[in-house]
Amino acid sequence: MEVSIKVCIFAKNIYVLTIRSMAKYNITEKKEKEAAYRGLVSPKLMDEMQEKIMNIIVMQKKYRDKDYSAKKLAEDLGTNTRYISAVVNVRFHMNYTSFVNKYRIDEAMTLLVDRRYQDLRMEEISDMVGFANRQSFYASFFKIMGITPRDYKITHLSQHPSLKIEKEAAKKKEKEAKKKEKEAAKKKEQLAKKKEAAKKKEAAKKKETKKVTKAKK
Repeated sequence: MEVSIKVCIFAKNIYVLTIRSMAKYNITEKKEKEAAYRGLVSPKLMDEMQEKIMNIIVMQKKYRDKDYSAKKLAEDLGTNTRYISAVVNVRFHMNYTSFVNKYRIDEAMTLLVDRRYQDLRMEEISDMVGFANRQSFYASFFKIMGITPRDYKITHLSQHPSLKIEKEAAKKKEKEAKKKEKEAAKKKEQLAKKKEAAKKKEAAKKKETKKVTKAKK
């Protein structure tokens, strides 16, 4: 029993050390890659390319095009994919795919809580923002947000400003409806009382007339 416990503890320690080593290696590798890229492209050219990349991918919304690869971007900018990778890695600290997916996810988050698109399936949302399939959409969304698109929609839909306005409007409308209903009930009650008073008055009048007629006889 004691030997088994020691083996488990040893295995756990090895696992933790491995994870730490991998994280350290990835950070180091990333820094080395960025350093290599910095030497590949001059700061001035990097500034120019960064602006052009942002214009095409973000402003022109090319991230929605699932077939718009780093190669096509390089062709549009009259450069090569190595330069594209250099700018994206150094300026945005990620690779081209992650860079494009970030903007896809940003738009997906907006669509997921937009009342106009509530009837759309996840596959349709995925296609609208540029993902090739539902699986890659879910994987990228979870990687960035730490939650699935469906869970994000459920969690944030009720907190969306447009829905708050709608709820407030519905609440106000309901309040006004109840007020009108109350006023209508009050008027109905008053009318019933008037009818009852008129009925009693008419009965009293008939009684008085009958009495007078009887007295004459």
